[in-house]
Amino acid sequence: QVQVVESGGGLVQAGGSLRLSCAASGGFFSRYAMGWFRQAPGQEREFVASTNWSGRLTRYADSVKGRFTISRDDPKNTVYLQMARLKPEDTAVYYCAVDRTPYRATIESITFGSWGQGTQVTVSS
Repeated sequence: QVQVVESGGGLVQAGGSLRLSCAASGGFFSRYAMGWFRQAPGQEREFVASTNWSGRLTRYADSVKGRFTISRDDPKNTVYLQMARLKPEDTAVYYCAVDRTPYRATIESITFGSWGQGTQVTVSS
């Protein structure tokens, strides 16, 4: 079973950039779609971005489209979330997750299984 650990969070001013990393271990990383989610205080966890197992398909929440980019580096067993033009409302704990199904044909309706412990992103105004 693939396990993941997030890193790269921190404090940044509005308009700035951060790159989050999600390092995977314990399984065949390249077979699985990967996703990023976030949870702000007092709010439910929400979808941010996902990439399919090949990296050719990506999907974004409307709130981050055009500002965030998800990518994967299979030789490094890592998925990234490049965040630009950050806003205070992007402040949240960001989580990485692994699809439960290998080689899923679509990027819709992914059921995520393994989750990381999260990394805090704080955007100051």
